[in-house]
Amino acid sequence: MAATTSQASLLLQKQLRDLAKHPVDGFSAGLVDDSNVFEWQVTIIGPPDTLYDGGYFNAIMSFPQNYPNSPPSVRFTSEMWHPNVYPDGRVCISILHPPGEDPNGYELASERWTPVHTVESIVLSIISMLSSPNDESPANIEAAKEWREKREDFKKKVRRIVRKSQEMF
Repeated sequence: MAATTSQASLLLQKQLRDLAKHPVDGFSAGLVDDSNVFEWQVTIIGPPDTLYDGGYFNAIMSFPQNYPNSPPSVRFTSEMWHPNVYPDGRVCISILHPPGEDPNGYELASERWTPVHTVESIVLSIISMLSSPNDESPANIEAAKEWREKREDFKKKVRRIVRKSQEMF
């Protein structure tokens, strides 16, 4: 187990260095606490030309000791209204689901976690999720229902969250 933890730690340190050397448009990332490479603070900038445009959304990425064999969890600490984000802020996208077959039969194994994913690919997937919500298998049923049935109310709520995030930033 210690060897796995040490490999995970080295890989995460490398990914952090790579992001510092070559920042990616749309987000910034760093450690919550310099002594723990398994907890990252990520700020995602709302993608242009989407409802979330101009917002600053903070999230915590928590990596398991056996990363990259298992996916991290990602939880928004900023307020978020989105069909694929649980009310407690946890992000629900296929690549964050454990590898292998989906016990519920919604996802192909190829859509789920694989060890080739990096912090960058995860955050880019979350940015893509913000751009195009999937209301077919929602994490937040109320947000999905509003997205489908009361689009103007949904937009109004998201605009308020974006304004709030700008004031906090």
